[in-house]
Amino acid sequence: MSQPSTGTLLFVGCATLDSIALVQDYPAADSRTIATDFATAGGGPAATAAVAAARAGADAAFAGVLGTDEEGDRIIAGLQAEGVDTSAVLRDPGVKTGASVIVVSKRSESRAIVTRPVPPVQFPTDGRFRELLNAAAWVHADHLGWNALAGIPNLNLSVDAGNPIPNFSPRGVALYVPTVERLQAEYGGNLPVETLLQKAIDDGATAVVATAGADGAWVKSASSEAVHVPATPADIVSTLGAGDVFHGALLAAVAAGLPLVDAAAYAGRIASASCAGLDGRSAIPREIITPVLASNHTPS
Repeated sequence: MSQPSTGTLLFVGCATLDSIALVQDYPAADSRTIATDFATAGGGPAATAAVAAARAGADAAFAGVLGTDEEGDRIIAGLQAEGVDTSAVLRDPGVKTGASVIVVSKRSESRAIVTRPVPPVQFPTDGRFRELLNAAAWVHADHLGWNALAGIPNLNLSVDAGNPIPNFSPRGVALYVPTVERLQAEYGGNLPVETLLQKAIDDGATAVVATAGADGAWVKSASSEAVHVPATPADIVSTLGAGDVFHGALLAAVAAGLPLVDAAAYAGRIASASCAGLDGRSAIPREIITPVLASNHTPS
């Protein structure tokens, strides 16, 4: 069990502005398709995770790189409205803020994403980012935030490894959260999930939570056996951002002192509820976690 963490949870990586259309079926070439709903909302793995953590009652901050454009302004405003600290965000006039156009199919319960990505995140050696980094109880990175954190010692580090991260190793990562598919790509597709989790532990992760979509998640720490956490049934409008919500809710629960299996169950419930919204954030529940007293700092 983990001891509650009283400091900030710092989320480092990607933020985007998403334009989302809900359709029955994906458009064919040269067609005109009627959408049943449209939305424009903030997205991005680390930024959405920060919102989920804030709605769970955590003191959350986001650090990333945005342009000095209107999209960047709207992203900042959206995060601040959720109570997320944006004081470490860099505004770079030479960068276009990340943006995506997303088509969600009701029939297949899937989505197609066209995105304008942002480059891997880098920060100065001093300044507000370093202040937050030094004071944070936990630091969470997505695939774009990892480069800004790799090699920095003494971080209580959580990593969203759902997307490929070049030259990544889980060594020294306190909370490693890949998909099962990512573990299969790394270690072999024919291995049992329990073996995949153990290999990640053997490679240096303290604890692993591997997500599997509708099949829930698998949880293992260095000191415990693998446990399967079933998915919570969901009324799905869109699964957009559900994995990112899972990451933020999971970290908030771990930081509050919940045992890892209970934290994964909480995160699964919050992520499932978020699927009732077209975008990745509007339907995230505001379900505050009560800190739990415990005896050590390691998730188990």
